[in-house]
Amino acid sequence: MKIILSRTDRLGDVVLTLPMAKALKERHPGCRIVFLGRRYTRTVIEACEYVDEAANFDEMESLSHRDQAEALRAFEADAIIHVFPNPAVAVAARAAGIPLRVGSGRRPSHWLTCNSLAWFSRRRSPLHEAQLNFRLLSALGIKRIPSLDELARSYGLTKLPPLPERLKILLARDRFNLILHPGSAGNAPEWPESRFKELIGMLPVARYNLILTGGESEAARLKSLSTEFPGVVNLMGKTTLPEIIALIGATQGFVSASTGPAHIAAALGKKVVALFSPRPPVHPGRWAPLGPGVSVLTAERSCPACAAKGRGCSCMATISPAKVRQEIEGAAPHRGTAPA
Repeated sequence: MKIILSRTDRLGDVVLTLPMAKALKERHPGCRIVFLGRRYTRTVIEACEYVDEAANFDEMESLSHRDQAEALRAFEADAIIHVFPNPAVAVAARAAGIPLRVGSGRRPSHWLTCNSLAWFSRRRSPLHEAQLNFRLLSALGIKRIPSLDELARSYGLTKLPPLPERLKILLARDRFNLILHPGSAGNAPEWPESRFKELIGMLPVARYNLILTGGESEAARLKSLSTEFPGVVNLMGKTTLPEIIALIGATQGFVSASTGPAHIAAALGKKVVALFSPRPPVHPGRWAPLGPGVSVLTAERSCPACAAKGRGCSCMATISPAKVRQEIEGAAPHRGTAPA
């Protein structure tokens, strides 16, 4: 049996979909899993031991409807699970004649393209996003929703890309290597830059090797984080996603708002301090990173600004840097003890 998991959206969503591959392998021994995603998420898909093949939707997107169907037909799949409702993929899968096509019954684009519909509401459910994904597996004999602890052990990210030497030499052997990822690319309410500065000031350089990561937009917008603290390693705008994934794998801790890299760090068992707004649907009950070392800190109150994506939400500032430091200190070894 060959099964396509289709999730053509963001990095964090893709990470939270990977436990489905493990569950399918356990329920259907010998099955092959094809993961249809975006080019920029390919590295994390290929790092999963439960995925047999990573397919790139970006290469399909510019094709004609007929050629998109041919591209999917070439996989000779027995089933496709539309974890993310991409109408173009749904149409192509139907035209390709994939025997079992599973989608959400709440998406009109699936009514005519899927032959198995799962009826549930992501926005109104109390379940975590990773648990909600399992609602789509009933047609394949998987009816039980795993616990969050089970999901935290089900990512299978065992095939990480190698860490380049230029980044390896930036890591400390006798200090706790902590990544600070201040931006969210506009996908979630962010902890203010001023709060990150307070946190940096609280973490002694004798104990912590602080590393800033983020995209080019964060590098320009948050430049003062590195200029005011010359001892901080600034990699914002200077790394690719494969390099970020490898770097996370080689460090011990990670601090950020709701971001894809935070989900990767959690999946790799790192100490993660995740900073969240309490407002549905971006609250941690739905989107918290899942892992054995995760601590979630939530703003004390919600506010109207939470509804606008990106920075500037005043409620996030109520998360105390002292609380973040306290969570980190529980995982950081004292000076002279090499981190694991």
